[in-house]
This record gives sequence, structure tokens and C-alpha cells, in this order.
Amino acid sequence: MAKRNNAYTTEEILGLADICIRNGKIDPELYNVYNVKRGLRDLDGKGVVTGLTEISTIVSSKIENGEEVSCDGELYYRGIDINDIVGGFEKDGRFGFEETVYLLLFGDLPTSDELSDFCSLLSSYRTLPTNFIRDVIMKASNKDIMNSMAKSILTLYSYDSNANDVSIPNVLRQCIQLISSFPLLAVYAYQAYMHYGHGRSLIMHLPNYKLSTSENILRLLRPDKKFSELEAKILDLALVLHAEHGGGNNSTFTNRVVTSSGTDTYSAMAAALCSLKGPKHGGANIMVKRMFDDIKKNIHDWKDKDAIRAYLIRMLDKEVFDHSGLIYGMGHAVYSISDPRANILKTYTERLSMEKGRQKELELYNTVAETAVEVIGSKRRIYKGVSPNIDFYSGLVYDMLGLPEELFTPLFAVARVAGWSAHRIEELINASKIIRPAYTSVSEIRKYIPISER
Repeated sequence: MAKRNNAYTTEEILGLADICIRNGKIDPELYNVYNVKRGLRDLDGKGVVTGLTEISTIVSSKIENGEEVSCDGELYYRGIDINDIVGGFEKDGRFGFEETVYLLLFGDLPTSDELSDFCSLLSSYRTLPTNFIRDVIMKASNKDIMNSMAKSILTLYSYDSNANDVSIPNVLRQCIQLISSFPLLAVYAYQAYMHYGHGRSLIMHLPNYKLSTSENILRLLRPDKKFSELEAKILDLALVLHAEHGGGNNSTFTNRVVTSSGTDTYSAMAAALCSLKGPKHGGANIMVKRMFDDIKKNIHDWKDKDAIRAYLIRMLDKEVFDHSGLIYGMGHAVYSISDPRANILKTYTERLSMEKGRQKELELYNTVAETAVEVIGSKRRIYKGVSPNIDFYSGLVYDMLGLPEELFTPLFAVARVAGWSAHRIEELINASKIIRPAYTSVSEIRKYIPISER
């Protein structure tokens, strides 16, 4: 195939792609023949154990009478039940994200003085290098805020005189700085995109060092800097629930894999963020919101359970919405009967829906959740139960908070960088070998053919 003007035509590129697909396709049956765990999962969906961690524990089943049975999901940060963590700071009327970050990084709950000092440390780092907004964030802005954040993270490497030092004190300092600056990277990237991409007024607020992470996010994002206490508390809760979820989730595992190579903190964090960007991981809550937008357009009576059930069946049959055959926000790779994060967030979503006058919309969400469990159970062969996951409600929460869709996944990153940091440090402390899983080659051995004979 000859190139013209140093470029291929669209048809020629499609032809090359067809060759890639034809020669790159592996017979699915070979995975069984060679006993290969696709996606590092067993046939029942359980993840293949690849490491040890003390940072968090996820429970979805228990042993009863010698048999494994599904149970309500449980999540522990450093051995402490997430329900108790949330109940603790809620009872005291405090924000919980900063306390959660401290727990994940250092392994223990902080005293009042330790928490106060740590919050002051986070606040002191809640800044960016001189002219960074102008020279980095505002240059080549685009609608994908996650890509903008990745660019910013990698560029921060250039401003760090000890960027390659992987000693624990230095990495801890880098991680705390990134945890503090992630909200700025996300919101400022969004503001730049809306200005250059949509002609909106460019408003860049500075953070208030006396405010919590969630308060600062709302302050930075809103032109008038105003927000209610309930709004800030619920966003804080969402950050706590998204902060960590075991070493096996895709972005955290990516972080540990990259960390094991000995690379710098900025590269490891950018890699994790790029993993989280994917719609099968951090982008799921956006798909839930879009799915409900589609449901609202096609079902006029939100209390008509029969109409909702029929539409969900059509969704599973790939006839409507995005034709993927998925009901987004339903099911989880680990949990079966329930996702504890979804249960907690649902309770607070009810409070927010009352403040925003959107109780009917929440009722629709609950009806879809209840009906989807039934429909999926009847239409799909599943190895474990199906229930709403945290993505099912988080998109609704963000929407009721008036947060733009472009920031849904970046806010996930703002929270999860705490868990990534804890896992990076744990990997550096305990591991001495690079993570290198094996792939079995199923290619036939062939002889090289001279180009004149092909």
C-alpha cells in the first residue's frame, strides 16, 4: 500500500485496522485450555490474589458451615468499619475527608491535635507553583478534565527538585502535596475549558485555607463562592466513600504496578489517574446519569413500574440507550448483596433531595434499582447477587449539588488519590521486586520469509 503526501486515506487506515483485528484475535476457548484467568479473575468473578495490604478490607462473603455464602458488603479502612468512620465524624458535626486521609496514610486515627496539625499541613500545600495556572492549565485546555489533570501532574515533576527521590519521607511529602492540589487541578482545568471552549467568563477563585477540602471545591467552582452546609457535608461524605477500595481495583493496582518499577510519584499518580478515567472504572457514574436522562425522556410516568421494567429489559437486550446491554450502576466486581458505600450515600441522598426538591427523582432511582435487580436476575446468568453500587447514587448526588458532568470522574480522583498514596507508600516499604505477571504465548512458530518472496 503506497502512501500519498505522507498520509493514508481513511479507507486505507480502516483496511490496516482490519488486518490488526484479524491477526490479533485470540480464540476465547484458549483461555480455558491454558487455564488463564482473564482480567486476573476466576470464572466466578473473584479476583486472583496478587498481593497483601493493610490499607483496606472488602468483605462480600463469609464461611458458614464450611461453605462460602454471600453477605451484605462490608468495607474497612485500616480495619475500621466505614460505617463507624462516617458515624463518628457525623456525630461530632465534623468534616471527615481529612481524618480519613490521615487514617489511610498513617494507619491510625488522629487525635484532635494531630488532626488539626494535619489539616493545617494540607491547607499549606493547597496551592500551585507561580504562574502554573497560566502556563500549564490554561494552555491547550480541553473538555477531558482527566487528561488535563494528568498533564498537570506530570508537569509538577518539573517543579520538584527531589522528584526522583523514592525515600518514604520524600514520597509522603509528594503525596500530601498532590492530595492537597488535586481539587485545584480539577476545578481550574474545568474553568479553563469552559472559558476557551464555551466562551464563559473566566473566574479563578483562590482557596480558603480555613475551609475543608469539600468546602474549597464548592467555593472554587461557584462564581459567588456560596454553598450550604449540607452540600459541603454530602460532598465530603462522597470523598470519604471514594477515598479507598482495596489494592485490586484497576487504578490502585496500576499505581502499585508502576510504583514497583521504581519510578517517581508523579508518574505513578498520572498512570493511576489515566486508569480511573476509563468508563469501566471511574467514569461509570457519568453513564448512570446519562442512562437516567434517557429513561426520563422515554418514560413519562415515573411511578409506572411495568413501563420501567419493560424499558430495562430492552436495555439489557441492547435495544435502547447506548446498546451496550448494561444497566449502569448495578452490580460490582466484588460486592453481591449490597455495596456498603451505596447504602450510606443513599441515606444522605435522601436528605439532599429534600433540600433540592427532587424527591420524585430519587424515587425513580430507587424504583429502577429495585426493578433492575429483578430484571438482571431473570435475564442474565450471574454467579452472585446484584445490587446498586456507589456509582448508582453518586452521579445523582453530584447533579443535585450542581456539579458539572465533566467533573464527576475528576472528583473521584480527588478522593482516590488518598488511597493511591497509601498504596504507593505501602508498596515502596514492602516490595523489592517489580510486578511482572506472565502471559502465555499461543502464537505458532514460523520461519522468516525474505521480502522478495512474500
